[in-house]
Amino acid sequence: MSSTANTTVASVGTPSRRNTELVMLGFAVLVTVLAYANTGLALDGSLPAGMVAYGLGLAGIAGAAHLVVRRWAPYADPLMLPLCTLLNGLGLVLIWRLDHEPRLQPANAAPSQLMWSALGVALFLGVLIFLRDHRVLQRYTYISMVVAFVLLLLPLFFGADTNGARIWVRIPGVGTLQPGEFAKIVIAIFFAGYLMVKRDALALASRRFLGMYLPRGRDLGPILVVWAVSLMILVLETDLGMSLLFFGMFVVMLYVATERTSWIVFGLLLSVGGAVFVASFNYHVGQRVHNWLNPLELGANGGVTETAQAMYAFGSGGLLGSGLGEGYSRLIGGIATKSDYILATVGEELGLVGLMAVLLVYALLIQRGLRTALAARDPFGKLLAVGLSGVFALQVFVVAGGVTGLIPLTGMTMPFMAQGGSSVIANWALVAILLRISDTARRPAPVPASSTDAEQTQVVRA
Repeated sequence: MSSTANTTVASVGTPSRRNTELVMLGFAVLVTVLAYANTGLALDGSLPAGMVAYGLGLAGIAGAAHLVVRRWAPYADPLMLPLCTLLNGLGLVLIWRLDHEPRLQPANAAPSQLMWSALGVALFLGVLIFLRDHRVLQRYTYISMVVAFVLLLLPLFFGADTNGARIWVRIPGVGTLQPGEFAKIVIAIFFAGYLMVKRDALALASRRFLGMYLPRGRDLGPILVVWAVSLMILVLETDLGMSLLFFGMFVVMLYVATERTSWIVFGLLLSVGGAVFVASFNYHVGQRVHNWLNPLELGANGGVTETAQAMYAFGSGGLLGSGLGEGYSRLIGGIATKSDYILATVGEELGLVGLMAVLLVYALLIQRGLRTALAARDPFGKLLAVGLSGVFALQVFVVAGGVTGLIPLTGMTMPFMAQGGSSVIANWALVAILLRISDTARRPAPVPASSTDAEQTQVVRA
């Protein structure tokens, strides 16, 4: 008995995993609502009055984002959106908790942060809907460089000094925005486009020294220019964190593009040298380094530095923490508790276990971004995903390192968690671009058209 079969070539694509994303989103919303309820019970002995509205609002925002991803990026990574929702939701809970400390101002930061989060998700949706292919961004490589310089220079002409730094621009009727948060995305686009074209020339080495291949002198130009620009930002705007962020992102992308360890060595030497040089004559930067080296020294107000107060908060939290709403983060003082030092509240009220859980969520989000870079099929997408993931990782490291006393405090905000409209909006846009690259990378190849000649040449055995 014999049988015949006509077959066609079919592609086995990656499943979309949108249902997995929906389940994880529900879990993220549930965790934040329970944290909100726990905080209210600890503070007042009753559930917060706006708990239902908060839960429905967060679920509505997350649901809208999920529907857009399902429609316009069906093969995107299924974990990025839930992880961002969880971090953003926990940040809103912590900011609301700190709003109830009478010594912390402003007292109503949580509603404002919720508004900025909604705007960030709206930008997230816009990027996914209108940016159908990330490779379009490569056309604007040098335009991105001009836009980045304009954003970085805006605070010099339209900004005002705040807490010793000049990095914000005040918009009447809206508030203050930090252009540097948006510049990091634009600079990543420029670096990806530039390095994709110049990576072969930058990978060339002229001589070997101490086991390392040193780049040619002519190829040192780009890294020296970026180093000088970073130094200029640090000097003129006193923005230590953003300078380290831009320069570190360039060095990481340069290393990935060329696979030359020598660029990492040069980058570290130039970064440390520039920071030491500026700290030697800039009072604001020097003061932060001094407070880092001498955290227990009494300040002008008769108290120890904020770095020491954060250490006390971590020590008070211990392994399991004091519980949400039952800490003494108000002792750190000022708005820094809701921005620079929000991790101190996490460490005090959730303990070492909670702090490590939060850092692991950040690490998982970074890992998904790097995995997207590995899966990308085009060199521009690979470099752009590495740049965006790298700048996000550097920001988390710089903030967490400053709060825990590993490095001097830089004044940056923790992505998604800390108070700051510019930060939350820019990071939602950053994740949207990563999801677009992920969707392109994971999208299955189209099924080839059937061929009559191919079908006729198939050998069928009984």
